Amino acid sequence: MLKPILLVEDNPHDLELTLVALERSRLANDVVIQRDGAEALDYLLRRGRHGDRPAGNPAVILLDLKLPKVDGLEVLEAVRQSPMLRTIPVVMLTSSREEPDLDRAYQLGVNAYVVKPVEFQDFVAAISDLGIFWAVLNEPPPGSMRLQRARQPKSLLLPKGKPSL
Repeated sequence: MLKPILLVEDNPHDLELTLVALERSRLANDVVIQRDGAEALDYLLRRGRHGDRPAGNPAVILLDLKLPKVDGLEVLEAVRQSPMLRTIPVVMLTSSREEPDLDRAYQLGVNAYVVKPVEFQDFVAAISDLGIFWAVLNEPPPGSMRLQRARQPKSLLLPKGKPSL
């Protein structure tokens, strides 16, 4: 079983577009959806209604910047401060091009900052590439277990017809 992708997005339209894009990339990873920063932290820290979820971290967190309750930067900060979460790749997926947001995200240790493309095809391509890179191609740090899957050359893990990154 593969590690899930955690998608933290409150905008229903952006959520639907991201799910369509991930589906089109043909990743086998499940996608766990949280609609605000507080729920995302509860999921990651296995507390509240997520207290009984199985142990293990997601392959990647796709994190919106502007979220209700706890914003994306606060979620990122909490993830980076937690010894059990700090090695999870975090991709800020946002519509904000504001320099202070970008600067703060990198100061807090974001792995990538992606501005959501306006055009549907560009959005699908960007999400597909993100999913393939972080969930398939990226090697997690030593000690962070990737759930079992057969060791195959990376090129065999890409969906057919998808160029290598």
